[in-house]
Amino acid sequence: MKRLYAYLLNRFIGPFILTFFVCIFILLMQFLWRYLDDLVGKGLETSIIVELMLYAALSLVPMALPLSVLIASLMTFGNLGERLELLAIKSSGVSLLKIMKPLIVMSVFIAVVAFLLADQVIPVTNTKFAALLWSVKEQRPEMIIKEGAFSNQIDGYSIKVNKRDQDSDALLGIMIYDHTAGKGNVSVTLADSGFLNISDDKQYMILTLFRGETYSDEKPGSREQRKTYPFRRERFDQEELVINVKDYNLKRVDDNFFKDGYKMLKNSQLNMAIDSLGKIYDVHKEIAAQGISYNNHLNEEIRDNFRADSLKKALVLPEDKPVDVCFDSLFAHLSTDQKNLVLTRAQQSAQSNQRNIMQYDTDLNNRLKWISRYMIEWHRKYTLSLACIIFFFIGAPLGAIIRKGGFGMPVVVSVLMFIAYYVISMITENLARTGGWTVSWSMWFSTFLFLVVSLFLTYEAVTDSLLLSRESYVRLMARINIFKKLYRDKKALKNENTFSDE
Repeated sequence: MKRLYAYLLNRFIGPFILTFFVCIFILLMQFLWRYLDDLVGKGLETSIIVELMLYAALSLVPMALPLSVLIASLMTFGNLGERLELLAIKSSGVSLLKIMKPLIVMSVFIAVVAFLLADQVIPVTNTKFAALLWSVKEQRPEMIIKEGAFSNQIDGYSIKVNKRDQDSDALLGIMIYDHTAGKGNVSVTLADSGFLNISDDKQYMILTLFRGETYSDEKPGSREQRKTYPFRRERFDQEELVINVKDYNLKRVDDNFFKDGYKMLKNSQLNMAIDSLGKIYDVHKEIAAQGISYNNHLNEEIRDNFRADSLKKALVLPEDKPVDVCFDSLFAHLSTDQKNLVLTRAQQSAQSNQRNIMQYDTDLNNRLKWISRYMIEWHRKYTLSLACIIFFFIGAPLGAIIRKGGFGMPVVVSVLMFIAYYVISMITENLARTGGWTVSWSMWFSTFLFLVVSLFLTYEAVTDSLLLSRESYVRLMARINIFKKLYRDKKALKNENTFSDE
């Protein structure tokens, strides 16, 4: 059995490693498309881009591991079934579950590694990735030019832009003071619009200006006593200003600014964060309940509900029996001024309560959504890790049933299965974020669903059921074709007899 187990592990590890890196590459393409505008043509060093991609790849590992296990297990058992090796092993008295034993241990090991990565390593990489990406977005040379304010971060120049077009990246209303000569504000350039680009060698920032003027003068030296000095004005339709930025260094933001995000916390830290946010939510819920104005007796009951048991008051009800009062009759006996006063106060009280209710409702909903994000991240680390085991019990039995190896049918079936899992997970996760479902039920729904599928497929494969056998469906289609042929022949014979009778 040891040689058999070693053989199975050898057949599994190769496809697993290959599919793992393929999955990482495919998922990394999504990252590149998402941040392509922030990385291309921005004067970044190659090491910065590689570092960003490395952090992104590490964050994708928990997502890639279940898909890799699914494809590798399906390919392994598909190849064994296609080459009749699985049939030979089973004919020697070894059950399918016993054949799967070493790979079950391997999938459990992969699940544990996936959880440790998601809980211990990936929060750190997410923190570093967020800090580095923020640094890239905020500290690249063209981003130091802000709208409506002078920027003095480029040596020798003071630049102001009235507006930046978000669609075309055009700069509108440009004013540039040239201090490179060291003589103060002796040269100023005004332009209607312009574009900012980085040179191919990443050493220069090229500012292309359109429809503007340049004003410059020459102030006399300290010993000169001239009352007048030269002044020059130049108009241009297009002009390029080349600024040296080769000494510009990326200023990294401190990682501590991002360490409290829900994606940057371990599960133990997430538990503390959820507990703290829950206590703050309870405080705001109490404020909301007491912020609505009712009658005096009801207001006191609500306040007493939130007091500690030792501080609760025994509300004394009036001894007199309640008397039915007809508001309409009382209101009808009031004077016109009194009626207007009553209606005005009632309207003001209702409007005040309505504003308070809307404000408290928005605040509490936002706090619940924020708590849900932390809870979703806590559950996600467990569900993705457990998915490695579940997908093995889907892929291995399915491969034994399909009996097709290679990268054809197994990859197609695996991708479709994983897409179904991913889509269901995203739908239920959105329900958790919006409050449609509870977080626990939403995050574990797809796991329980595919657990049932895995148990069903494993049972079908172990019992050699014909329900999913390809040969059974081939025979079924052959029988259907035979019945169709007999029906057509019978109908044709009936038509012939009718024609002969006529």
